[in-house]
Amino acid sequence: MSMIRFARLAALAAGFTLLSGILSAQSKVGIVSLQKALQDTQEVKLAQTEIEGRFKPRGERIAAMEKEFARLQQDYEQNQAKYTPQALAELANNIERKQTQLQRQQQSFQDDLNRDRSDLLQKFGTRMQEVLKKLAEDKGLDMIVDVTNLLYYKPALDLSAEATAAYDKTYPVKK
Repeated sequence: MSMIRFARLAALAAGFTLLSGILSAQSKVGIVSLQKALQDTQEVKLAQTEIEGRFKPRGERIAAMEKEFARLQQDYEQNQAKYTPQALAELANNIERKQTQLQRQQQSFQDDLNRDRSDLLQKFGTRMQEVLKKLAEDKGLDMIVDVTNLLYYKPALDLSAEATAAYDKTYPVKK
């Protein structure tokens, strides 16, 4: 019995020794704010400007529709005594149609905008992962972690600016 007990204790001690050796090995870690690093790249800034330019006319049309809808609602609320019941019903129907059109336009606008942004984010995110992998290899890092999952880190570990610069160098904007 004592021989089995001794063997177990020896195995346990060997396991702790091995575990402490693994834990004491120094891992090199880099930290990056992926969102900030991407937003600061020239390519993403240019793409954002292009998206805003493409969607601005639609946004302005929707804003005009919102003003028209608000004007009709105000007219309906303030001038009920001036209208006949039939005219009031027509105005109410018109308001309802405008509201439906406005909601459809707003939803379509938001869906299209979200789809375009998502497509670009996927494209740029994939590129940034490639850049971060190369940066990690160049710096001899074992891993790079996104800052959103951390409670604390030393600012010296933040590679966000380096990642942005490496991205801009790898994927220069064509002007």
